Amino acid sequence: MRIQATRFHKASGKQEHETRYYITSLEPDAPRLIAAIRQHWGAENKLHWVLDVDFAEDQSRKRVGYAAQNFSLLTRIALNLIRKDKSTKASVRGKRLQAAWDDQFLWKLLLPGNS
Repeated sequence: MRIQATRFHKASGKQEHETRYYITSLEPDAPRLIAAIRQHWGAENKLHWVLDVDFAEDQSRKRVGYAAQNFSLLTRIALNLIRKDKSTKASVRGKRLQAAWDDQFLWKLLLPGNS
């Protein structure tokens, strides 16, 4: 299938046109196909944007052996622990900084039942 997308960038005021191609076994039902694509990319962007922006995963220089996979797993564990914490409304970045500065908060993230 082919999707022609137009995106408006508020900061620059410019429009960007893009054609995307997908392979699918679903029946040709446009609303259903678009909903499936948006759902997939919404979940994908929600996770990867946070990992890139708050954890700088794309800037990582780990290339030897399983280092990148191991650190990626640790990053996802840290993200899940931070998101699970409801004691403050701070952002992911804010909670990471708070955990770095405050050992009690760090232990509260790591052992939520023993705070």
